[in-house]
Amino acid sequence: MPAGRDLAQLPKAHVHLHLDGAMRRGTLAELAEAAGIEAPLPRGYGSFAAFMETITAAARCLRTAADTERLVSEVVEDAGRAGAVWVEPSMWPGLFDGRLGSAAEAVDVVLAAGHDAARRHGVGFGLIVAANRDRGPAEALAMARLASSRAVDGVVGFGLDGDETAAPGSWFAEAFAVARDAGLRVVPHAGELAGPESVREALDVLGVDRIMHGVRAADDPELVERLAERGIPLDVCPTSNVMLSVVPSMDRHPLPALLAAGVRCSINADDPLLFETDLSAEYEIARTELGLTDVQLAAVAGTSLRHSGAPRDLVDRALSGIDAWLRGPMA
Repeated sequence: MPAGRDLAQLPKAHVHLHLDGAMRRGTLAELAEAAGIEAPLPRGYGSFAAFMETITAAARCLRTAADTERLVSEVVEDAGRAGAVWVEPSMWPGLFDGRLGSAAEAVDVVLAAGHDAARRHGVGFGLIVAANRDRGPAEALAMARLASSRAVDGVVGFGLDGDETAAPGSWFAEAFAVARDAGLRVVPHAGELAGPESVREALDVLGVDRIMHGVRAADDPELVERLAERGIPLDVCPTSNVMLSVVPSMDRHPLPALLAAGVRCSINADDPLLFETDLSAEYEIARTELGLTDVQLAAVAGTSLRHSGAPRDLVDRALSGIDAWLRGPMA
């Protein structure tokens, strides 16, 4: 196993994390039992549809505001244990299916819980509100307006979840324009279930600040060069990519090649509940299985911070911490 510095001491941000998919397995078991719901968690997924069925079943266990507050607190705590100084989970309010009231009320519950957890655990918190491709552009526009209305309360970005093959990104251009005008970061999923054309559309039509996943860009050298030149970062989730067959195996993951080509990348866990991983494990995988050096891991951590919604003073302190980490002793 490659030697290196303690990755838990490396300041970083966790910027690609789905709130419901970040539930602890023990919490899921307790909430499911209390609600009388069966929430099985398969280790493999035959299709993206099967994956979505599983995450929807997990979300159904969030019945009350107290359940959601517990989830958010644990997500922030888990981020801190991994060395994250900032976490910005993503939520599609529709997954609550009205159990917390309106979409706006659901967002407000999460924001309040996030700010409370940030104070208690010493980890900065921001929220990404996402639309769902499967629900069409009208709902996406409503979600963008909701996200924009909460920009002063801690919503830092607007995303687009769901199956990329279900609807083109161009359908959602108006929603992303609204979010951008409100000062939110534009962070859609692209280049995961669909190929380089999805990434290209995100660049050309949606005007992205970051791309969630984006690893299929590696199939197109010209697109990789464009990402590098423009400094558009990719939120890379190695275990997720293997589990959902986005890449055939970890030893063929394109993260090292993307970094070598000058593409800025962060490392993330996506849905720890469903993939049996966490942020610490993903950094370890990047070191031990993908061969990233401590210098590369420090650069990845820096990217996660610089391109997050974290306030400038937090980012500056964390970047100084990364420099100190690199000057520190090897484990």
